Order: sequence, then structure tokens, then C-alpha cells
Amino acid sequence: MSASALSTLTAALLMVTGASAPQPVSVSARVETPAVYDDEAGGNADADDPAVWVDPREPGRSLVIGTLKEAGLDVYDLDGTRLQHIAAPAAPGEDAAPGRFNNVDVVYGFELGGKKTDLALVSDRGRDRVRAYAIDPAAVAAGRPPLRDVTAANAAPVFSASETEVDDQRTAYGLAAFSDDDNAYAVVSRRSETRVRLLRLEDRGGRVGYRTEDTLDLPGSFTLPNGQSWTPCADPGDHAQVEGMVVDQEKHVLYAAQEDVGLWRVELDDEEFERPRLIDGVREYGTPWTYDAEEECVIDTAHDPGFGGDHLSADAEGAAIYHAADGKGYLLASSQGDNTFAVYERQGRHAYLGSFAVTDGAATDGVQHSDGATVVNVPLGRSFPKGLLVTHDGEATPADGDREGTDFKFTPWDSVAGAFPKPLTIDTKSFDPRDTD
Repeated sequence: MSASALSTLTAALLMVTGASAPQPVSVSARVETPAVYDDEAGGNADADDPAVWVDPREPGRSLVIGTLKEAGLDVYDLDGTRLQHIAAPAAPGEDAAPGRFNNVDVVYGFELGGKKTDLALVSDRGRDRVRAYAIDPAAVAAGRPPLRDVTAANAAPVFSASETEVDDQRTAYGLAAFSDDDNAYAVVSRRSETRVRLLRLEDRGGRVGYRTEDTLDLPGSFTLPNGQSWTPCADPGDHAQVEGMVVDQEKHVLYAAQEDVGLWRVELDDEEFERPRLIDGVREYGTPWTYDAEEECVIDTAHDPGFGGDHLSADAEGAAIYHAADGKGYLLASSQGDNTFAVYERQGRHAYLGSFAVTDGAATDGVQHSDGATVVNVPLGRSFPKGLLVTHDGEATPADGDREGTDFKFTPWDSVAGAFPKPLTIDTKSFDPRDTD
């Protein structure tokens, strides 16, 4: 279905997204990573998106991997201690853009050089590539740096037709990975565009390359119930981009957060995108706006026509799946505009169940402006015996003078589940993220 045809369905879908939202419940993180700083002294580090790698022998040795944009990638243990830092690639020429790592995800057991290999996949926004890093369990056990770059030298730009086009920076942005039998895939979104692309990973002589399997263009403009046309607020020439994404490993369903629109559900059938369905729209959906002299979007809330959803405030960002038995569990989405996370049922029509906020606690500060999140249901040793939620924090405190700090927060899943009036499910046995069959 074309993007224009999809846009005519959007308003009707938004009218059935559920009842108005109750007040978010509060939880507190147990662990935070060291703050990083987006300035010259801090190496222009800006935390963004996390992923969790589950150790096959000792789950308590599992890793959290986080992107730092221009500063590359950090690897942490479950105490939040930095174990490894990987720099983003340097610019290949004087006028070229350097690497910039945006999103990260993990696939298990990819056949690489004749050996089952776990991979951390990263969207390199600066160079418009997907970077692959092999994760070595023996190095983890020995206390050595566990990640090694195994990206094929001939890995081509994901979206750009030339290196000149790469430097325009309409490049690889959001990323979600999944496996299907012996194959591994990455879904990658394009910065400043509505396009999403499905890539199949390839073993190229013991290095990881990829090829395009399918491409989807989500709507960029929408027909409202009153018959008017509406386009989400964006810089001139830009369109309503997607960043936060997750693939349901068991059901092969993509959930994609289009920042100023809402949360989409897209089935992946035989490695092709099926027709998208909008699960929930942001509150600002359909609201008129202007672009002011300060080059910023100004939302005209006084003339909000009321066509938006009740549970997400733009930007809609990081998405995550909590797996439970019999197709149950939860879909989580970061509501960046109000510093909360919305929780939906994983099955059926994805009924909204409530929201939570990660607030100040005894050991950590709260979470604001969160871009990325991930959740695992399996026990991770003594630290997180009932699963783990990891969230990006866009405003780490206490501040270091005028420096803007960011980090990642680790919250026990049972703290989230138990905070709801009707507790959410805790299921540590029915799904193993390492089992890709």
C-alpha cells in the first residue's frame, strides 16, 4: 500500500486507541553508567541507545552496549562499569563526515567464518553503514575487551547512492535486529526521511556485509478526520523520521516509532514488509504548527483539533518487547516529550495498560528525554534475577557545571512490574533471547 493511501487510514485508527491515560507510576533505577559529555573535553560523547548481550554461560557477566554518537560505543558490565570503548570511524577524507553511532542491537549465533558468532550491530549515521562487532564470551570471562570489529570492507552505504550523498547525512539512523533460523537481519531507518529498509546479513570471507531485502516508505503527510491535510513539524526539506524500533523475535513483527506521528506495527512476512498499522499516535498528531525565526517548530496547542493519542508525547522514541508465554508480554515505547514510557499489550490490538516514569532514587537520578530502551526477561545473575530494563537518560545529574551529561540507567524488571496497580507479568523462563530457532 502506498504512503498516501496509508495516510487516509490514520485518523480512524487514532480514534480507537483506548481510554485516557491514568497517572504514570514511578520506579527507580538501581545502576547508572558513568556520565558522558557532549563537548570537546568529553570527546563529543552523547549517549543514545542501549542493547543487552546475554552471556551463554554466566548470565551475571552479561553486557550492556551503548552508542555515544560521535564518540562511538561503550561496553558496560551489569554494575555499570565501563569495560571497553570503541571509537567511531574517522572521516575518510578532509571534507567527509566521520562515523557517528546512533542505534545498536544484538543478534545471536550468526554463522561467521564457519563459527556461530554473536554480533552487536550499529547504525553508523555518519558513514551510512551498518557496523558489526563480534562479541567474544571467552574475552568476557577473562576480563579482556569483548567486542571486535568484523564489518566487511565492502559494506556499502545503506541508503546513499554515492559518498557525496553520504555527506548530506540522510543516512542510516534507527536500527533493530532479529534472526530467522540461520539468517540474521537488520531493519534500518533513514534520517530525515520516512523510509525504512530491511537488510539481510552476509558472511563475506569472515566479515559481515549485507544486502537489501525490502524497503518501506511510511506516510509523510496525513488526511485528518475533518478533511484537512496535515504534515508533522520538521525542518524545511525534512520529513517525519523513524528512530526507535524493535522486532518481536517470535512473531516477526516490527514496531517503529515515527517521532512526530506515533507507533506503527508492521508484519514481516517472508522477509517483506506488510501493510503498516498505526497502534497509537502522539498527542500532537494533527496539531497545526509554524516554523519560527529561531529555526524551531512551534506547535499551536491552542488550536489542537483533538485527533492525537493520549499516551505518547512527541517525540515517540525507543521501543522494546518484553516476552512472556503464549504470545503475551508487553510493548514499551519511550514518550520523550513527557519523560514517561507507555506500556501496551504485546498481543491482539495492543491495548494500552499504563505508563511509568524512572524517577530519582537512592542510588541514581531519574530519566529524562529518553531516546533508546531495551528489556530482557531472563535472569541476569544476582544483580537482576528477574530481568532488566535499560534506558537512555538524556539529562544525567548532578550536572558538571554547564556541561550536558547523558548516561544509561539499569532498572530491575520486577521494580517496573510491581509498580503497576495490577502488576505486570514477570516471566523469566518462557523466552530465551539466545534461542533463534
